[in-house]
Amino acid sequence: MPAEDNLRDSRPPEQIMPPVRRPPRQEAGQAIAQIARGEAGYPSRLLTLSDAPAVLWVRGCVPGDGARAVSVVGARAASGAGCARARAIAAELAGKGVVIISGGAFGIDAAAHEGALAAAAAPTFAVFGCGVDVTYPDRHGPLFARIAATGGLLSEYAPGTPPRAGQFPARNRIIAALGDAVIVVEAAHRSGALITAALGRSLGRPVLAVPGSSGTASLLQRGQALPVTSAADVEEALAGRRPASSGQTEPPAGAVGLLVAALREGAATPAVLSRKIGLPLPAVMAALVEAELDGWLCRIPGNQYEVIRRGC
Repeated sequence: MPAEDNLRDSRPPEQIMPPVRRPPRQEAGQAIAQIARGEAGYPSRLLTLSDAPAVLWVRGCVPGDGARAVSVVGARAASGAGCARARAIAAELAGKGVVIISGGAFGIDAAAHEGALAAAAAPTFAVFGCGVDVTYPDRHGPLFARIAATGGLLSEYAPGTPPRAGQFPARNRIIAALGDAVIVVEAAHRSGALITAALGRSLGRPVLAVPGSSGTASLLQRGQALPVTSAADVEEALAGRRPASSGQTEPPAGAVGLLVAALREGAATPAVLSRKIGLPLPAVMAALVEAELDGWLCRIPGNQYEVIRRGC
């Protein structure tokens, strides 16, 4: 499937644990195995959950305990820019050996898996809210086959279990637990990705958010996440340090600095900002994009922008 549709090999052997061998089912050439809690190879990160799955069903492999891993989540109906950012961050992280965990859904999930697969240096894993032999979304069959070939498809639900609404919030706890950090790339105010972020915080995982959407802006403004604009920021968080982008307290000079200063007086539209700082609207729009990508500003309802509080 072309990556741009997004409706939607080598791997270091020590990063993968082979699934426990049980009488397998066959699905599209991929054996389905199960591994029980307490058995060798069960991901130890899941044991941080008070309700860790009793059994994991697996197509492919399970994440090894020795590899760094990041959970990447976000909107299904994601923007092209959001998908591109997810794909780029996942590709750069995977290129450095970081395992990418996501949910196999349309939008940000698919983009993150695609980025990891393109790097072809570390595996990616998709956690299902249905049986691992159920292709949901149905257009992601080719993507899932690629994931299973080098990483794995995981579920606590037995093969044949159809997708049901209540199963997806439950699977989010597995996504959060399998990562050493959780990245929210793009989300609305009411989003399953924010549930995953909250679960990550409850497990003591660093939560990172890409500025530029209402849901990530909310996380950043409430001090519930650190801003991330690149894979380097994620690596800082994995190492227990604040991302470099979150430590900058003064905006750069130029148009971005003027915008930040103006918006500290309150949220405003691009047209109002143009009048306030005396720059033509096209220049303001270009500076807003730069400031948003750098984590200074975020867009809110009403085509307004506001400053993201720093140092939280």
